[in-house]
Amino acid sequence: MGKIGTSELILILAIALIVVGPSKLPELGKALGKTINEFKKFSKDMKVDLSLDETNEKVKKTEKVEKVETVEAVEVVEAESKVDEKVETIESAEKNDNKVKEVV
Repeated sequence: MGKIGTSELILILAIALIVVGPSKLPELGKALGKTINEFKKFSKDMKVDLSLDETNEKVKKTEKVEKVETVEAVEVVEAESKVDEKVETIESAEKNDNKVKEVV
């Protein structure tokens, strides 16, 4: 279906005039206009709500990624510190070994 043309609009108005009568037609038009405006406002509000929902989902995903990255960074730092401790232990053992060789 397409848009309503001029001839279709005139036909609809003529039928509405016959069915409702000339005295009630302005009230009917006003009520129809209010209904259309409320529908437009409702649909606009729904678009805003949906947009906010999408934004909130993106923020939650970003927060999850940041948490994972933080955990990974902490794990890397812990692993580096364990490696440093082992290197210090090895270096200490090598120094002790050198001292023993000097004494002998």
